[in-house]
Amino acid sequence: MSPTPALRRLRLGMPRRVFSQVLLMQLAIAAGVAVLATGLFLAPLSDQLDDQAMRRALAIAQTTAAQPQIAEDLQASQPTPDGPVQAEAERIRRASGAEYVVIMNTQGIRWSHPDHERIGKLVSTDPSAAIAGQEVMQIDNGTLGRSARGKVPLRGDDGRIVGAVSVGIEYDSVRARLINAIPGLFAYAGGALAVGALAAYMISRRVQRQTRDLAFSDISALLAEREAMLHGIREGVVALDRGGRIRLLNDEAQRLLGLDAEAIGQPLDTALGPGRTTDVLAGRVTGTDLLTVRGQRVLVANRMPTDDGGAVATLRDRTELEQLGRELDSTRGLIDALRAQDHEHANRMHTLLGLLELEMYEEAMEYVGEVAGTHRVTAEQITERIRDPLLAALLVGKATVATERGVALTVSGDSELPDRLVDPRGLVTIVGNLVDNALDAAAGTGHARVEVVLRAEGRTAVLRVRDSGPGVLPDQRESIFMEGWSTKEPPAHGKRGIGLALVRRLAERHGGSAQVADAPAGGAEFTVVLPEALAESELATIEEPR
Repeated sequence: MSPTPALRRLRLGMPRRVFSQVLLMQLAIAAGVAVLATGLFLAPLSDQLDDQAMRRALAIAQTTAAQPQIAEDLQASQPTPDGPVQAEAERIRRASGAEYVVIMNTQGIRWSHPDHERIGKLVSTDPSAAIAGQEVMQIDNGTLGRSARGKVPLRGDDGRIVGAVSVGIEYDSVRARLINAIPGLFAYAGGALAVGALAAYMISRRVQRQTRDLAFSDISALLAEREAMLHGIREGVVALDRGGRIRLLNDEAQRLLGLDAEAIGQPLDTALGPGRTTDVLAGRVTGTDLLTVRGQRVLVANRMPTDDGGAVATLRDRTELEQLGRELDSTRGLIDALRAQDHEHANRMHTLLGLLELEMYEEAMEYVGEVAGTHRVTAEQITERIRDPLLAALLVGKATVATERGVALTVSGDSELPDRLVDPRGLVTIVGNLVDNALDAAAGTGHARVEVVLRAEGRTAVLRVRDSGPGVLPDQRESIFMEGWSTKEPPAHGKRGIGLALVRRLAERHGGSAQVADAPAGGAEFTVVLPEALAESELATIEEPR
């Protein structure tokens, strides 16, 4: 038999789900607001009802005192239950609904009262303020109990005070009004609470859908994991909102794009500036694994839209891979050149062996001298004009490869470049890319040739590479420098469209430029100008003796 599953322990306290917690908190807030509003309404209501009752009593007293006949009857009669003052006061009391209407003389003797036995007796509360000419409103206890009272002076025809009028409203009726108002107030409060509860439920349901019914602890854990993942992975992640503003930028993306945390919140065009990288991240260039160049880095970008109208883009650094791929292409070209040289060397050795076997020693010596001299002259011509060893070695190697491909690679006679390059590796990259493109363009054409011109003008290096290929159409002379643009088949290691983009980026990094035009003899001519590419001459830096 399988073991009996353990009973789940009852968990006390706040629920874990965001939906439940938000609903309970909103219900508590709605209930608290309803109770507070009810209390705040009830607190002044009693005072308001008291004030209304006192003002009503005062108004009845003022109306009664305004009748001149009452003052005349007060002065002309005695305080008796069947006197004219008592009759008029009772009529007013019944008509107004007051508890009592008491009319008194200046000594405080009653001329009227609902209880006939109290007529002719002194009033129970102090009438001095009213007899002195003041109007009084108060809540006080008297012979008939607690009441809301209004007292006014009673004046004769000559304006002289002859007595006072006191009117009382039963206080129990005021309290009854307050008690009767409470159920209605609670009904309104309950209705408001019900509406608030319904709104809280709808809001909580929306929160539940948006949070996928997770607990706060789960959301906190996911946020911590997200932060660790974003800042730990070796891929750049850029998140954009629907307005094209950067809302997330992890550490790798900052490194690859050359940005900092201050770029968050800025529009993409402002943070990165115009260019292909901005167009790719903004979605203006579509596709997968799009190549772009940022600074000296070759990046592969992919972009995925999000449900809220924004997008998330990932960036991978392919600089090293591209360099390895290009080195692989160069190695393969060198291997092909060596293989061809091996065959040519074998043919030359066979020719030399035949000349020796035929005892044609002078012809053999002449043949060896001619073969060795050709390579030596080419190397000497290059090194005499190009003094930088890295650049000279590159051109010697390219000359060998060009020969095997049937292309004549020459260094122009007016080339002159001293060994004072500030960044020789950068110039090697520029020359290597331009020469490779020129060899590809010229190979297979009649009288295929490539000419390289390297000249120093002060501290500025000027490079020109001419080929006998088909040239570049005028409407394509800017496009060829864009990342990913190429008319060639992709190589074995990946995609094309990087070499010329790197050439322009390197030139612009040195404050220079890279342009293409028609060569004088046909084909294309690439011109790269690099200001301050050469260091100051040692002779120029020697200080004059004092």
